[in-house]
Amino acid sequence: MIGTVVGAAAGFMFLLLILIALSKSIKSIGPNELGLVIKRFGKKLPGDNVIAFNGEAGYQADLLMPGFRFKLWPIYRIVKYPWTQISAGNIGVVIAQIGQPLPAGAKSGVYKKEFGDFVDLRIFVNNGGQKGIQRPSLRPGASLPIHPIAFLVITSNKVFGEPVDETLIRKTRDGEGLKPESFGLKKEDLEVLIIKPRPIGESSEALDVVGMVTTFEGPPLDAGDIACRIGGFKDVETMEGNENTSDSDTIEVILSDQNEKHDNFQDFQAFLECGGRMGLQHDVLRYGAYVLNPFLVKVEMVQMLVVQQGEVAVIKAYVGLASEDVSGEDFKYGTIVKPGHRGIWREPMRTGKYAVNPRIYEAEIVPTSILNLSWADQISKAHQMDTNLKSISGKSREGFVFSIDLQVQIHIPDKQAPRVISMVKTVRNLVEEILHPAVGNYFRDKLQGMPAIKFIEEREAVQKEAHEHISTKLQLYSVETPGTYIQDVVFPQTLIAVTMQREIANQQIATYKMEKQSQDQRIEMEAAKGTADQQAELAHSKVGIEIKKNQADARSEEARGEAKYLTDVGQAKGVEIRAVGEAKATAYKQQVEALGAERTAVVAMIEALAREKIQLVPQIMVSGGVDGGGSGNLLNTLLATALTGKDLIPQLKGPQTTEAPTEAAAPR
Repeated sequence: MIGTVVGAAAGFMFLLLILIALSKSIKSIGPNELGLVIKRFGKKLPGDNVIAFNGEAGYQADLLMPGFRFKLWPIYRIVKYPWTQISAGNIGVVIAQIGQPLPAGAKSGVYKKEFGDFVDLRIFVNNGGQKGIQRPSLRPGASLPIHPIAFLVITSNKVFGEPVDETLIRKTRDGEGLKPESFGLKKEDLEVLIIKPRPIGESSEALDVVGMVTTFEGPPLDAGDIACRIGGFKDVETMEGNENTSDSDTIEVILSDQNEKHDNFQDFQAFLECGGRMGLQHDVLRYGAYVLNPFLVKVEMVQMLVVQQGEVAVIKAYVGLASEDVSGEDFKYGTIVKPGHRGIWREPMRTGKYAVNPRIYEAEIVPTSILNLSWADQISKAHQMDTNLKSISGKSREGFVFSIDLQVQIHIPDKQAPRVISMVKTVRNLVEEILHPAVGNYFRDKLQGMPAIKFIEEREAVQKEAHEHISTKLQLYSVETPGTYIQDVVFPQTLIAVTMQREIANQQIATYKMEKQSQDQRIEMEAAKGTADQQAELAHSKVGIEIKKNQADARSEEARGEAKYLTDVGQAKGVEIRAVGEAKATAYKQQVEALGAERTAVVAMIEALAREKIQLVPQIMVSGGVDGGGSGNLLNTLLATALTGKDLIPQLKGPQTTEAPTEAAAPR
């Protein structure tokens, strides 16, 4: 009886144990869970493996998927773990805790396409998976049944899996739990990298940026290289052998990246297989979203090269083919090279936006529009090249201190920009270290060599000479000078007072001159008015003058005609008179010889009286004789004169009576 009871109890206990074992052997795995199988009994794991692939005791390689799963208890223990889930905007970095050891110097395990997303542990191990950081990162939204012991998956908010490293285990025991910081990462390192324009401060403007990449694994760079460009610059060298290749074509090839070969560094295994090297990368990342392994790739945001209108960018290349100077023997201020070589490129980059790495291509922006540089308190808002330029101070010969505001216009031709930068390094150096001393020294020397008043009076000439001086100076640097202008001159108060007094005196002199001119003008006006009032009479007199002149000319001509006529007549009469005289003389001679001289004279007198029709007997007789007869007195007198030869004519002069003749008795 007792034996029966004992047997029944033993059977019940055995059945109970079976029921307990069955109940513990059946596990329900939730839809977002997986079951990690731990074998309590079995062979010892070989080496340092922590995962059993052949039934050894320990963590089993095969996981239990969602649903009801049976593993005989107490041989196996099942621990539930959540699936590895990568939230939106985050990435997952995988660290393998099993596999082959990494080679010396390696920082990550080689990745093969067979590995997929690391969900099949056997494939990973059988295909040579390696311990440590895995090169690909898990993308946002992934939900994967990854073995929690074979792999740790680090996300920004959680670490999936159980560590086997003693240091990490100690952290979990201390209650800290595993965080990204436990692996030297920040939360932002485990987020999808988004490259987009970055805001500038609180303004609405955005800064154009690119991602400058540095890799932490791969073969080291060749000696002398500072950045990795896949394939080096062999493509540039090939292009140089083609005569039809221009500098612009070469620049386009250099700026075009090769990121498609490795999916913008997201496929790090492909990057290494293409010949990628460790260190600074030549190619940059443009706008977009990228899943990058923070253990292998670091991205730094840098400003994109933006060349505005009216500017060029002179490129100083620190990578490329060996420098070959193409500036010519006359240029002794540095090395000018073809694009693709180390040095200053001879071809500048013009208006546009360029995704270049500023660590290996330094761009010096050179304004090619006309720059107005002001030596004054007010600076230009367009370029701010004259921020450090102030008004020019100088002393005149007498010691007066002047302050001069000056404006100088300069122009750098775009083709000459590389030469300018090679000589002066930056445009600001050109302004502050070359132009500023030249301008300041010129005006100081000019002021010291001339009186203050003369400077004021000859300001335009000084401006012209300054322009010529500055133009000559800047021509040495291939810079043009369109204009130089003295904007303002601040004079000392004492000089202003003297100048004002002198100007007032000059103005008074000018006023007096104007008043004199006004009076002179008034006199001229009055004269003109009087002339206008007498214009008719003046015209009449002018006509009369012309008439008189014409008449005088006529009389003159007539007189000249008469004179000639009289001259001719006189000459003819003279001949006649001479002939008559000679005839008369001959007759008188003969008459004298016949009558005698006295009788000839009486006869001549009588002839003369007869010829002149002189009346010998007056119409009124005045008797002077006793007998009252006087008719023969004159004749008798003449005859007596002729006979006696005495002049009796004077005795007859004068009247014999006082009675005046009447008008009727006047001679006819």
